[in-house]
Amino acid sequence: MKIKRSVAIPWHIIFIITIIILLYPIVFALGSSFKTLEDAYNNVLNIVPLNPTFENYITFFNSLPALKITMNTFIIASVATIFKLITSFLAAYAFVFLQFKGKNILYFMLISTIFIPFTVTMIPNYLIISGIGLVNSIWGVILPQLANALGIFLMRQSMKTIPISLIEAAKLDHIGHARIMKDIVLPLVRPTVTSTGIWFFITTWNEYVWPVLILKSKENYTLPLALQMYISSEGGTNFTVAMAVSVITMIIPLTLYLIFQKYIIGTFTSSGIK
Repeated sequence: MKIKRSVAIPWHIIFIITIIILLYPIVFALGSSFKTLEDAYNNVLNIVPLNPTFENYITFFNSLPALKITMNTFIIASVATIFKLITSFLAAYAFVFLQFKGKNILYFMLISTIFIPFTVTMIPNYLIISGIGLVNSIWGVILPQLANALGIFLMRQSMKTIPISLIEAAKLDHIGHARIMKDIVLPLVRPTVTSTGIWFFITTWNEYVWPVLILKSKENYTLPLALQMYISSEGGTNFTVAMAVSVITMIIPLTLYLIFQKYIIGTFTSSGIK
């Protein structure tokens, strides 16, 4: 079925405008990160820097332990992602292929936690982390993030497409659950595991509220916290350095998304359809 040009053109214009609106902040941050502070304030709307300079990046690396901060962010995002994937995979396998009393009730109780605002659990989590002495430690940031209900939902939706008869046949051959998960289930849901892992990594990498509550010293900061140091609500904002930190912060998540975007889009699309 062909769409009339008179109908298609307005939609294409809307689509192009939407893309420009979404991409402009990224291009603006990239261009501003290579500007001098004077150039940035005098030519705000000019994306291309008149006199490109690496001064803002040098300032960031000289004023803060930038490599340590980047490594902290990477460790937190990587460890939290790995544990979320493991717990989500194991929980989803249990909810799909194992039979136990109250399974459906437990599942819906677990999924309902998605709708509980973070502010409700923030104080109890902080008191627990403080009580075990993990304040100002990256492990205090990681510990409350070892499981994720939305990850369990996505994994379960993917595993539900696997025929139960395939699992039952494996059990008749006296194959244990560990081998079933490794040799049968995991290969079939690998796209979902990949896309969910990238999504976990990006959201954890960009997290600000929880790390700012836990991390006190600059040596333990993450990149979003380092960015906040150059932004002041009372004036004196080092705008161009903040843009440089923003560029560094978004490089790895953006690269991962560009590489695995087809898996991410495919997973959420299939979850909605099924």
